[in-house]
Amino acid sequence: MGIGLGGASASMVAGAAYSLSALQPACCLHRPCAFIDADPDAAPDPVLITELRGMIEHVGPFHAGEYIHRMGEPIQGVCEVRSGAVKTVVDDRDGGEQILGFTLPGELLGLNGAQGARHPSSAVALETVHLCRMPFSALADVARRFPRLQLRLFSLLSREIGKAALLAANCRVEERLALFLLDMSARYRRRGLSPVRFRLPMARSEIANHLRMAPATASRALRRLSDEGLIRLQQREVHLLQPEALAAMASWSVGD
Repeated sequence: MGIGLGGASASMVAGAAYSLSALQPACCLHRPCAFIDADPDAAPDPVLITELRGMIEHVGPFHAGEYIHRMGEPIQGVCEVRSGAVKTVVDDRDGGEQILGFTLPGELLGLNGAQGARHPSSAVALETVHLCRMPFSALADVARRFPRLQLRLFSLLSREIGKAALLAANCRVEERLALFLLDMSARYRRRGLSPVRFRLPMARSEIANHLRMAPATASRALRRLSDEGLIRLQQREVHLLQPEALAAMASWSVGD
């Protein structure tokens, strides 16, 4: 999932006269990075990186199935996923779990707790996870002094609200799956990876849970998408054969 761990090589950012790894050899401030990518087309701000590097704590590893935090625990800060993938869950009325979403490398975990002192949901590692953690107070202070970072955080919050609204929409099973696959595609594209060939870090049963459908229903719908030549599935590997057709099905603009 793509963010460099400690000891990454000192590659120069295009257009920048500095090396991120030279600024902090053991730091994960390499693109994609939610903390520095206020403008993905511009070189990261070296002053911002200098500010952030002394505030970020490296946390992990958390292995598959381990809790990163539990609902109701005190919030220690906002985290960026350096590597691995995380599912965010709450307990349902039957004692099971309801999956609210998934967090991939370069994305922030814990923004939904920004207004409270305790986590409103639990976070569980889907595979081995390493995190960068920054206290909310420190992040808020830096964001006040770096408007691009503040806008970036607002944009990330807005994106999460938009995804929640799509999930709540009353649409067919195939449309929900198309939306999910296109969202994953967009997230891989933002990381500089292929938007049409990618690996899903979660099980199909977890996808079904997240999309509020039975596992058998999700499997049948995925099979129909495959039979129609829209996608190809091999275990967790996905190939979007006709992304435009998926977008039309989901009323999604390709490139979102």
